[in-house]
Amino acid sequence: MALSDWNIGGKDTQDPPWPRTEENKPIPPAYLRHLRSTDMEAEIVINLLTAAEIPVVTQYPNGGAFGKVILGFSGTGIDIYVPVTRLEEAKELLDSEASFEESDSEDEQNHL
Repeated sequence: MALSDWNIGGKDTQDPPWPRTEENKPIPPAYLRHLRSTDMEAEIVINLLTAAEIPVVTQYPNGGAFGKVILGFSGTGIDIYVPVTRLEEAKELLDSEASFEESDSEDEQNHL
């Protein structure tokens, strides 16, 4: 897929804005994770990354965009992409969040 196919054009189209190279070209997106879109997991991950000021673009594989329009969610899930320069940071953020959630669920089970 060509970089021009991504909606990472300008500062007005995305918050936080997509980073650019010294030549003012968008930094290529890197695949982060595939998530189901039938629950709130994708929205939580997108908002978590955005709160950490990591730009995000999403794609709906296998015609999932049609389901998103008709049903309000994609039955095929969502592919999450971040700038290649922020990929490791995004992975660490999601891994730390997952370990935090695991410790929360263990605490809840201990209180039952």
